[in-house]
Order: sequence, then C-alpha cells, then structure tokens
Amino acid sequence: MKKAIILLVALMALMPVEAKKVKKAVQTDREYWAGLTYKMAAPVLENMAKGELQKNMKTEFSPSFDNRNRKVVYMETFGRLMAGIAPWLSLPDDDTAEGHLRHQLREWALASYKNSVDPQSPDYLVWGASGQNLVDAAYIAESFIRAYDALWVPLDQTTKDRYIAEFKKLRSIEPPYTNWFLFSSVIESFIAKAVGLKEYDDFRVMMTIRKVEEWYVGDGWYADGPVFAFDYYSSYVFHAMYLETLQNMIDAKANTRLEYKKYYDRALKRAQKFSIILERFISPEGTFPVIGRSTPYRLAAMQPLALMAWYQKLPKDLSNGQVRAALTAVMHRMFDQQQNYNDAGFLTIGFCGSQPETADWYTNNGSLYMTSLSFMPLGLPADHPFWTDKAEPWTQVKAWGGQPFPKDHRWADDIQTKDRW
Repeated sequence: MKKAIILLVALMALMPVEAKKVKKAVQTDREYWAGLTYKMAAPVLENMAKGELQKNMKTEFSPSFDNRNRKVVYMETFGRLMAGIAPWLSLPDDDTAEGHLRHQLREWALASYKNSVDPQSPDYLVWGASGQNLVDAAYIAESFIRAYDALWVPLDQTTKDRYIAEFKKLRSIEPPYTNWFLFSSVIESFIAKAVGLKEYDDFRVMMTIRKVEEWYVGDGWYADGPVFAFDYYSSYVFHAMYLETLQNMIDAKANTRLEYKKYYDRALKRAQKFSIILERFISPEGTFPVIGRSTPYRLAAMQPLALMAWYQKLPKDLSNGQVRAALTAVMHRMFDQQQNYNDAGFLTIGFCGSQPETADWYTNNGSLYMTSLSFMPLGLPADHPFWTDKAEPWTQVKAWGGQPFPKDHRWADDIQTKDRW
C-alpha cells in the first residue's frame, strides 16, 4: 500500500498550487473517475499481486448466504473488478500522473492473473468449487476480451495454458435457464478467439445466441430467461456479454449457420436503445431507480451506457458531454458522502453506503466489484471528445428544467437473420 500512497501523492504534486487549494472546483471529470477507480482497485490488486488477498481482504457475506464455498468471494472480487478496469489498463503508458497509476495497476494485475491460476500461490482461486465459478470466470475472460493485447498477450505461456484448462473444466457446470448461458458463451467464444476454433464448444455458443434472441422482449430489454423481470440484468449481463460473444466469433472467423456480423449489428442497435433508456433514468440530482435484485452491484446498472461510450457508439440522441456529465453526477452522489468501504479499504454490501439489508442470498462484498463496469470510458484517451467536450445537461435535467429534449419512441429491429443453411 506504500507504493499506492506514493503514487497518489505524485498525482497531487503534479497539480498546480492553485488547483490544490480549490481541488474540488477544478478537478477534471477524468481525474475524478481515475481517482475512484484507483481507490477501488489498489487494495485488491496490490494484495493479490503479492499472493496476500485471501490473507488480508476483509470480507462480508449476506445474512442469508447459502452453503457454497465462501472462498468464491475472492474470485468474484478479482474477476468483476478486472472486467471494469481492463479498458483503462489497455491504454499505453505515458509519463502523466494518471499514467503512473495506470501502469502500477497493470503490473499488479498481470501478477494477480498469474497467481489466480497457480496452484502453489496462496491466491490460487477456487476454480470448480462452486457453480458460482462459472459466473466469475466469465468476468475474468471478459477482462481479457476488453484488453486483449495489454492483459492476455503479455501472460507467459504456462499461465495462458492454465487459464484455458480451468475454463474448459467449467463445462461440467450446468447453467440455469437464465442469463447464465452467456457466462458459458463468453468463455467458449474467448477460447475460440485465443486458441482456435478446434478448442471451443460450439454448442454452448450457438445455444446461447438462439436463447438470447428468444428472450429479447423489445426496446432494448431482455428477459432473464423465459419470464421477464423488471431489473438490471440487461445491464449486468445481457448487452455486454452478448456483444462480446458475437464479436469473438467474428474475430475467430467461425463459419457456422449463423451470420455473426448481422447478429452483432442488431445487438448493437438494441444496446444503443437501452443506453438511451439508462440515460433517461438518471435524475437531475444524479440518482437512478433502485429496482430488482442485485442492487448492491451499484453502478453496474449503467454498464451498457458506459460500454457504448467506450465503443464510441453512442446513439445520436446522446452526446459525449451529456453522458459524461450524467455518469459523473451519479458517481458523486454515490461515492462522495456515503461510506462504501470498510476500514480495510474493500467495498461494503450496500447500494449507496453500507446497507447489508440489500443483500441477496448470493451476495458477498466481492460481488460488488461489478460496479467497476461503469468506469469503462476511462479506456478512451484523455484527449478524446468524451473527456474534452463541454459538460452538457442530460435528458432529465432538460425535461425538468423546461428545456427542449428529444422525444422517446419505440425501436423495432430492422435487421433480420436467417440460418445460412
């Protein structure tokens, strides 16, 4: 942690004296986002890089936690955190204060990846000890997808081989008839991309795609299985992992019955529509509706909006300035006042602060690192318009402030897919 403190001091030292005196007034949105991300990530990655996460992490479990192996908390922490910060770590090194923070996190992350599959490491994760491992292995695979050249390519061959072996062992886990299908498809499609089409399970990918299509209910929403639930699982899982599954199959040049590019283009339009909905959920005060299960995932509810910004695929109704302003307002509302961390620096169970009563039976404080998924736009360089454009009022600010704002309307699919043979 000493290195982390030194780096934070360095970041402040690079600010002008005037800026230090009025830090809150002049701090850029990007500096604020980077600070939040570093605070969240450093205790996890510094400990895990040394093989000490399982020794030092202060854990917390739902009062109704089931009888699964409680060591799943560490895999949930690592996988979900990395899925969110991978885009930021994919940026090249530079000599800025932020660049030094990013470089340190990447070095810790690469060491942590190695330890997580090394049976001799105290931080070897409990691969295959619980059905829950399928979920969080998918988030680890997702982190490799989001920063392939920065986080997967540099790993030594032994570590890569261990990951592929662990991923394949998870085929013994039978996913429930829900969003869990996508955890299998993300892992299998990553295997196809990383080591070749002969190594992946085509059926797990094909079946997932067909099921996700059946579960699409319109206007950007997916049902979590055969029955629709009004929650944020379209955010937590569906949009991102469906797009990533399809992109992996395109990258792997898979030749099957499905035209993956058409499926991808249609899924992208659905994600754009859903990002419009999410942006409209953000109130003038920087809050959004707390609905459904898994609410302690916090800002993960905004993942598709963050993903479209990082992909540079925001729909025309949403500008970089308004999306950045809206997400920043939510972050300030959630993290500036409330106590979201325990005294060891790890997230606590809650939505906006420590609220253990919000836990579901599967919730531990490792689960909560899914909130990092909203930080993906940090993967855009500092000179990108997302960061440099002037902050603009978002839709609800305009609507409640008597300003013109775009009308909403239903989006129907305009891309049709048929099996190729």
